[in-house]
Amino acid sequence: MRALLGVDLPGFRPVDQDVWTDDAGDVLSLHWFGLKPDLPAALDDGPALRASLAAYTAEAGGGLIEASVKPLGGLPALRQILKLPLPGQAHGQVFIGSFTVPRAECSTVVKIQAPERGTTGMREAMVMARVGPGDYFRPHPYAPGLQGGLPFHEADHARWDEQFPDHPLSRVRRVLAELAATVRVEPPFAALPPFAG
Repeated sequence: MRALLGVDLPGFRPVDQDVWTDDAGDVLSLHWFGLKPDLPAALDDGPALRASLAAYTAEAGGGLIEASVKPLGGLPALRQILKLPLPGQAHGQVFIGSFTVPRAECSTVVKIQAPERGTTGMREAMVMARVGPGDYFRPHPYAPGLQGGLPFHEADHARWDEQFPDHPLSRVRRVLAELAATVRVEPPFAALPPFAG
């Protein structure tokens, strides 16, 4: 089922069915899952949902930067931003932003992936130099005792995006904002029974 319209944003060109890329090499993709969503909690149980997602991402070796429930095309959607080590490389990360729109027995996901290229870690190093090492690393806001995965730190905050507009995390946030403004939901998908958790 085609669930979302308006995903093919300006500046992205098609490379496959429901897959687009841009000049920075970021990849935008649309996915359909004909199974009951495996979200760890209901969308209206924010603390449990965010803590579980933070733990799951850490177990996978990554770090959850943001998770919140926002409307996408008029339906409630889970908006996430996470970071993962670049596969097969000693340095660098890939930043992934997504909207998951769950219904009772299926879901659709639109995802943007932006890898670091060239010299990595510049945003992190410059932010640490400004705030100092003691204020750089923070307990995870969704799961303060969380261990493992990539650490949560000051450079992950959106307040630094304007100073680092070309950083992949900044690009991910911009694309998610564009998607939130342009995506429309197909009426048959919107009419399906909602996800209850």
